[in-house]
Amino acid sequence: MTAATVRYRFNGEPRTWTSPTQIEPGLHGIVMHLLQLHFGDGENSLVMPTAEDTDDQVLEQAARMGLTDIQVDGGSAR
Repeated sequence: MTAATVRYRFNGEPRTWTSPTQIEPGLHGIVMHLLQLHFGDGENSLVMPTAEDTDDQVLEQAARMGLTDIQVDGGSAR
């Protein structure tokens, strides 16, 4: 497990977030955590992707919810 610096847009506004070391590495885990940060209350659980969803499915749902242009450590960009 590793820390990652993530640059993204939330509803068009640029944001930066540094993950704690307990976040599972990889795009899926990072995007899921961003979704939980912004929409983590119980009322939104029906629109959250599942752990079984692919990276593309998670990214698609994130985009619908306003999370776009996600870049991890300057390498992975979506």
